[in-house]
Amino acid sequence: MRKSFISISTMLILFFSASSATAEPVLRTQFSPLLADPLEPRIAILPRLDEKYLQLDIGTSADLFSLRNDGFAFGIDFATFSLLAMEDSFKFPVDTIDYLFGISCSWIQPVDKNSLPFDEVSARLRIAHISAHFEDGHYDKTSGKWIGEEKSPFGIPFTYSREFINLVLALSSDDSRVYLGYQYLFHTIPDEIGRHSFQAGIELATPGNTYLAADFKLLPEWDDKQAKTNGHRGTWNLQAGWRLAAVGLENVRIACGYSTGISRHGMYFYETESFGSLGLIVDL
Repeated sequence: MRKSFISISTMLILFFSASSATAEPVLRTQFSPLLADPLEPRIAILPRLDEKYLQLDIGTSADLFSLRNDGFAFGIDFATFSLLAMEDSFKFPVDTIDYLFGISCSWIQPVDKNSLPFDEVSARLRIAHISAHFEDGHYDKTSGKWIGEEKSPFGIPFTYSREFINLVLALSSDDSRVYLGYQYLFHTIPDEIGRHSFQAGIELATPGNTYLAADFKLLPEWDDKQAKTNGHRGTWNLQAGWRLAAVGLENVRIACGYSTGISRHGMYFYETESFGSLGLIVDL
């Protein structure tokens, strides 16, 4: 049944993408979403290779207003990032889900290739809110308890809410992009969380509409003894993908990924994980 679910979901994504590929998209962002960053708004179905969980993301970013002559654009971001358990009998209870919404502004300008091996310099500033919640898939109805309640530093359920400013600076050419990023939490619940995180990444176009992408973050690391974050831990998200432009689906990519480090899900901000994934991503 798991294969049936993935097959049906794949057909729905391909149908939606094929219908939208017949016309120029009305809304798009001048700052292209970061390929390997798991917290970029996107539509994605990414089963983990251990066959126990499925990542399901639904979201998009859109520029609503632009000053093309000056290279500025202003837009919005909406996204949900879900972790679904894969059970028998065609059941996929939601373990946890994160909600993100915010506004952004971007800037892009050409650069002189005589001084740098890039065509453009760009930046994106995002102000957003993200909250996280455990759902029915994280509750054991037999025992009447939340799963893993004894491991959580704040018990279950607890409130997870963050407002942040995120800045990314990038240099890009036709076949590559490098970027640096910084994020500051100006409000967070729980308030024992470190306010600063850092980001760097690279994206390379490879032959046959394929690509390689790596995203590295330094995220606040939880210290059980001090009951707060103390220092930072490196978190990698690696991705190799193939864009289906050959069949007219330029906005669809098959993506194989590997993640290791602190979980992207707020309810698991105190845990580390490592897993591989393989599925489909739609860029709208």
